[in-house]
Amino acid sequence: MRKAMPYCVVLLLLSGSAPSGASGKNPTQQTQAAADDRTAPSYDMKAQAILDLQQLQKKYASLAQALPAEKFSWRPETGVRSISELFLHIAGANYGFPPMMTGTAPAPGFKRDGFEKSTTDKAKIIEQLNQSFAYAIAAVQNMSNVDFVKPEKKLGPEANDGDVIYLMVVHCHEHLGQSIAYARMNGVTPPCTAEAQKKSAKGTGE
Repeated sequence: MRKAMPYCVVLLLLSGSAPSGASGKNPTQQTQAAADDRTAPSYDMKAQAILDLQQLQKKYASLAQALPAEKFSWRPETGVRSISELFLHIAGANYGFPPMMTGTAPAPGFKRDGFEKSTTDKAKIIEQLNQSFAYAIAAVQNMSNVDFVKPEKKLGPEANDGDVIYLMVVHCHEHLGQSIAYARMNGVTPPCTAEAQKKSAKGTGE
């Protein structure tokens, strides 16, 4: 479950970095050098994951609030999630990812079966979005830095709790784009976009 690897490859290609062997070290030497590295990490996954989830919660909740209630049953075509189902899919995933980590208690009262189709009520869906993000954020806050490398063999031979958090954040980002597309197809400008446009206009003196 080392999902970050493709991104590393892309970064190497974009930066023009040479492939393995350009450093003058063979793969065995490089592996040993990595194993001997005691440099403190420059990236705090816990803090960044919490920040990402907090920002995502704001974007999802404000987008759901901006959409008219009658649009929550809208879907782009037959067989595709409606707006309400998409938002509840996000909430369900936020409830579902943390318990994949050993020792993390499930969200009280959450039942996966039928959840995505459980309601089209705008207020209830916004409530579920906020509650699910609060649950996910609390789960990350309760982790120690060591927990991020805690093995989860049931998910894969090299999987760990950091993978679970990484996938949860990526999942939210993935469907945010879909949610924004749904909103624009219904004539709604995402509040985060409108806010950015206002800031940009002020910066240019308009």
